[in-house]
Formats: sequence, structure tokens, C-alpha cells
Amino acid sequence: MEQTNSDSAGSPGRAPSAPLRRDAIQDFWDQRYAASDELWSGQPNAALVHEVRGLVPGRILDVGCGEGADALWLAEQGWDVTALDVSRVALDRAARQAERRGVTVTWLHSGLVEAALPAASFDVVSAQYPALLRTGDNAAERALLNAVAPGGVLLAVHHPLPTAAQASARGIDLDEYVGLADIRALLDGNWRIEVNEVRPRHVAAGAGAHHTEDVVLRARRLR
Repeated sequence: MEQTNSDSAGSPGRAPSAPLRRDAIQDFWDQRYAASDELWSGQPNAALVHEVRGLVPGRILDVGCGEGADALWLAEQGWDVTALDVSRVALDRAARQAERRGVTVTWLHSGLVEAALPAASFDVVSAQYPALLRTGDNAAERALLNAVAPGGVLLAVHHPLPTAAQASARGIDLDEYVGLADIRALLDGNWRIEVNEVRPRHVAAGAGAHHTEDVVLRARRLR
């Protein structure tokens, strides 16, 4: 599954940008989810599965959880999952799946920054293909980093950046959105980068199936 947005932004599609009110952003995503019975593939993201398999389950934050495939899989592996998204339609769909599968997830209807999560409270913070708005104070990037507990892991996965021409054709202004480079730039001596690479991506269904590569950033917060 490819995740949806987690803050006052959207993913290529295109969602409302920064100046618009939060209810307009929520409406955009609610309408996109409502137009389909299942927007994404329904399967957990492969990069997430690969990166957490060797970790001892603890508290994990799923940023931009969408229809919940990652969150549900994680809960089934024994993780204590908090999953947030701006779309109520997506969260309701995810919650119904959780009930059917008999797992417990804490669902938060919020953007990342607005959620005001407790600092240093998650063993893993997972952001799979997030569309976070870039701000002058790096609010979204700092919210990701601040949520990671000492000794914990930040896992951020994105698609390779499109060319300027490709972005323009799709109505996307890349300068509006946080990229992995923006996150890496804030990783100071309190962090150790464990993975920073491009991998093949194989997804057969869902709105993101046309993407064939993942850019994976995994960083550990030092104790």
C-alpha cells in the first residue's frame, strides 16, 4: 500500500497547498478516498516490512496511514501502533479493517504537526511516501524527528523525485513539499544514518503501482 498525506499537504494528485484551510485539505483527501473502495494496494509497504522485521516490537507511529495496511500489519506483528491521517474517510475504512482482523490500533484524525505528539515517545516513526508541506521553520521534519525516542528509528520512504518537466506536467511544485534531503539535513550528531539508498519497488495494484523505485532513509536516534 502506498500511504497518503500526513500534514497540510497532499501527494501528487494534486492536493491543496499551504494557504488553504485545513478543512479544504481534509475535504480533498476525503473525496479522493470516497471515490474508490480501495485507493491503495491493501498490502503493507515492502520497505517498511523489510526494515522492521529485525526490530523488537514496541511503540510505532505510522504517519499518513491512509487505509491502514501498514498499521494493521504492524499490529499483527505485535507492535503498539498509533496511526494518523487527515482523512476521516480513510481512517474509518482502516478502523473497520482493524475490527474485522481483531487488532487494536490508535487512530488519530490529524496532520503530523497539528497532532502535537509527545516528544521522544515512539521506538519507530514510519513515514511512507508522505506529502508534508515545507515551512520556514521545518515544522514537519522536526515533528518527525522529535517523536523518535532515544535509541529509536526514523524510517522515511519516498519515490525518486520527478524531473522538473514531469512535476510541472502534473501540476506539482516540488518546492512546496518536504523531501528526504530536507530530513537528512536535520540529522545532526545525535543521529546515525543506517540506510540511505534506492531500491526496486514492485507493487501490482493501487494508485501508486506505476512507481518502480523506493528511496529509503533509516536513521537511529542515539541514546
